[in-house]
Amino acid sequence: MSAASVEQPFDDDEPFSLTAIADEIMERHPGYRVEIIGGHLLVTPSPDAPHARALTKLMRPFIAAGLDDGDTEVLQSVGLWLPTGAEDYTIPDLVVVDADIDDHFVENNAYDPVCFRLVLEVTSSNWKDDLRTKVSAYANAKLPVYLVVDRKHQRLHVLTDPAPDGYGSHRIHAPGEQVTLPASVGAEVTLDVAEILKAGEPRREG
Repeated sequence: MSAASVEQPFDDDEPFSLTAIADEIMERHPGYRVEIIGGHLLVTPSPDAPHARALTKLMRPFIAAGLDDGDTEVLQSVGLWLPTGAEDYTIPDLVVVDADIDDHFVENNAYDPVCFRLVLEVTSSNWKDDLRTKVSAYANAKLPVYLVVDRKHQRLHVLTDPAPDGYGSHRIHAPGEQVTLPASVGAEVTLDVAEILKAGEPRREG
């Protein structure tokens, strides 16, 4: 996508495309994540080290439970196609998906939500998107389990029972709690809230 076509999105010869604009942003700003929800662009800066460290900590219990072998896989930054708009998609931080995910490719490196068992986001500076915008989007896509590691407020959110207007169950857990995820994930997984939140904090010496 050329810069000219981005500056003139309504050119008669080329239809307006949010996907093309998203691609242009990512090309100009390597490391940024651009998503489209409800016809709106969401731009997230490159993750910091604590964000990545929290994801590493989170992957371990899922892999230890056997979810990265056999019928499921544990993956990072996989595109998820959303039914909320023709170009809508997100790129969750971490997902548990069916092993046949390759058969559910839609377009623009995004996959049908039917093969996602769990989606997880670790909050960054635009934490409101994870706690508001994506809640309704993921529920509308019928994603069975949505987890949010809320680094700003030091909480772990577990949302289940998706419905068109949101999740029927939204439980908030604080440090000191052990949280066992729903069996629909595919195995018994228990998360230590304090350990995960601590991993997401900047390390300070001295």
